Amino acid sequence: MAGAHLVSMKDVARHANVSVGTVSNVLNRPDIVSTDRRERVEAAIAELGYVRNDAARQLKLGQSRTVGAIVLDSGNPFYGQLVGGIEAAAEDSSLAVIAGSTGNREQRERLYLSLFEEQRVRGILLASTGGAQELVDGIRRRGTPVVLVESSREDVGGSSVGVDDIAGGEIAVRHLAELGRRRLGVVAARQDLRQVADRLTGARRAAEAAGIELEVLEAEDLTVLAGRAAGMRIVERTAAERPDALFCVNDLLAVGVLQAFAFRHQIAVPEEIALVGYDDIAFASSTVVPLTSVAQPADLMGRTALALLEEEIATPDAPPRHVSFTPTLVERESTTG
Repeated sequence: MAGAHLVSMKDVARHANVSVGTVSNVLNRPDIVSTDRRERVEAAIAELGYVRNDAARQLKLGQSRTVGAIVLDSGNPFYGQLVGGIEAAAEDSSLAVIAGSTGNREQRERLYLSLFEEQRVRGILLASTGGAQELVDGIRRRGTPVVLVESSREDVGGSSVGVDDIAGGEIAVRHLAELGRRRLGVVAARQDLRQVADRLTGARRAAEAAGIELEVLEAEDLTVLAGRAAGMRIVERTAAERPDALFCVNDLLAVGVLQAFAFRHQIAVPEEIALVGYDDIAFASSTVVPLTSVAQPADLMGRTALALLEEEIATPDAPPRHVSFTPTLVERESTTG
């Protein structure tokens, strides 16, 4: 039996009394090895517990079967759906996916980018904080393709897939204005993130077009707890001081706001305040009041991102492609009653 060290091809060759080249041929081209030698090598592999180092082999061949996916927040179900789309498409191509979450932090994004490049992954799919573009550019120059997810801008240097978040913000506020709401609030956090900034831009455009007030209510983070805290601040206002409609820049914030309003039934949704979220995550339809939300096609975005990555690998000299999906409004009881 082998000792505590990892069994190598040299160990197998020594045990079977053959050359390392013969062991390699058994692993990669067994048809050219005589039956006697192949059986000896296979017996040695079984006895020693040799495990093929496929990562090293792929590095040598330059044919990694692993894709790195970097998302902003694994706690947000939207990104779970996005990675699910990537994994489904990867399975169809016999690829593996390693996913990492940055927690909306540029430093962690840089760490994952560097680690994935060091691991020589086939390519990287990146939902970016927006602060590491020079690192992304360097990784691309050194030969690892990077496809940006949640971004469809043509100035990013490579292919990208995203949703028109400006249009999404407009859709949300236009819907509330058409319901006759005149005092609108937007619950937002992390305005440094492009996705949030674009949704706010769209919300402001729609409010201006409708001639209605728009108040930005800053939350501490893009989480349920932060949404609940923002909702409690609204509860503490008098009825005359409260907005009569809210657009939350993601569904997690909207769920938190709903929780705050539901405590002791202090604010009725949508009778007193209509509420719209963003992302249409899986449980938006099962909240205490089913949530109207601006939907992003997360699964399709993931599948498309992997397809763009495979296109870049197959034809590296081709111009990058930018795919932008148009978000849609899913109306539920939080606005329609």
